[in-house]
Amino acid sequence: MLSNLSPELLAALALVGLLLGAIALVAAILAFVRMGKSVPALVKLVGIHDDLLGGSGGRASERIAALERALEATQRHADESAERITTLEGLARLDLSLVGFVRYDAYDDTGSNLSYALALLNREGDGVVLNSIYSRTDTRTYGKSVRAFRCESNASDEESAAIEQAKNSATHTAISGAA
Repeated sequence: MLSNLSPELLAALALVGLLLGAIALVAAILAFVRMGKSVPALVKLVGIHDDLLGGSGGRASERIAALERALEATQRHADESAERITTLEGLARLDLSLVGFVRYDAYDDTGSNLSYALALLNREGDGVVLNSIYSRTDTRTYGKSVRAFRCESNASDEESAAIEQAKNSATHTAISGAA
């Protein structure tokens, strides 16, 4: 159950418990002093206080120490998670997760859209666009660098379309990932 609570909430609950317990103890001590009760009765009252504040699990000081340990473990886990997230975000910027693929006929005498342009980009729009042109006599493949979703050399219409398709896949992923 403690794992569902935020570290700030656990700390606040522990502090509130300590304050309420301290106020109750001071009030009880003052009441006993005014009434002239004996020290054994006061010791019994302190024991009752510890049982109430600590619940059935032991003394209040033990419960507070357990809460502090849980808070420290939660903080360590949060720090480890933040470190892993930072590492994964760095890797995500470099991966080629954006893909655009356009098939076309490069020549009028060929059919079946055997030529293609393939854009492989990272999330920043850096990567490569490959263009494979099929003809009845041979096939040629070209590669061009892409930076910030722009081809660094002259791009054909099909290469530009593949880059745009990859860019739009980033927008689609960002929108669907946020939903």
